[in-house]
Amino acid sequence: MVTSGLFLEGDHGLIALSESPFELEDDLQELVARRPELLSGDDDAATGRRWLLIRREQGIATGPGEGARFSLDHLFVDQDGIPTLVEVKRSSDTRARREVVAQMLDYAANARFLEPGELRSEFEREHGDAAGEELKARLGEGMDPDELWRATAGNLERGNLRLVFLADKILPELRTVVEFLNEQLRTMEVVAVEVATFQAGEIRVLRARTIGQTQAAKAAKGRSRRTPEQLSEAAKKAWATRRAREQDAL
Repeated sequence: MVTSGLFLEGDHGLIALSESPFELEDDLQELVARRPELLSGDDDAATGRRWLLIRREQGIATGPGEGARFSLDHLFVDQDGIPTLVEVKRSSDTRARREVVAQMLDYAANARFLEPGELRSEFEREHGDAAGEELKARLGEGMDPDELWRATAGNLERGNLRLVFLADKILPELRTVVEFLNEQLRTMEVVAVEVATFQAGEIRVLRARTIGQTQAAKAAKGRSRRTPEQLSEAAKKAWATRRAREQDAL
């Protein structure tokens, strides 16, 4: 283990915390699924954001009615119905540098082929009779399931997505790409979250840092930001448009 320079103060002095990297990528994936609060990192704007896991290994098709071609590590939605695509890699995996960016862009480009009705069915099938309780436990007691899925449909229609690259260490090459994408894309938020772990005996400490929220990105997003009421109205219109298309196809 590598000394981190972090200490716990106890009755008998300081206890050094040592870096304790994840041995398996699946361990990091499982942690994110269990503790999605980590996705907020240390971003002040994300304070109070709540997350609902729709599915791990979410299939994504490349056309309407086609079978899944890609497999996304995690698909979440937040309390505003914004689909959040999460790809997890350990820093020791060289794909964390370049290939993961291409993968994520493939997922984002084809996310419009995700069917909100199918996502809802998958979630409710996974949780059974406890689906409603799980949704409210994660997103708040006042959350209306129908409103959530309508908002999700609208956000998918408009490409209003959040892309999260998550790793135990964000390498400089990935940081540069994430910051560039977040500054250039208007309807998508693109961030990286670095989750480091430290150990002192049985005590485990996690540190989540958000990367990509540059001042230029915040300014760009601010110029195109709409109020919650405007977003809700846009989501309803997008939902109505989608339903009309489905009826025309029958």
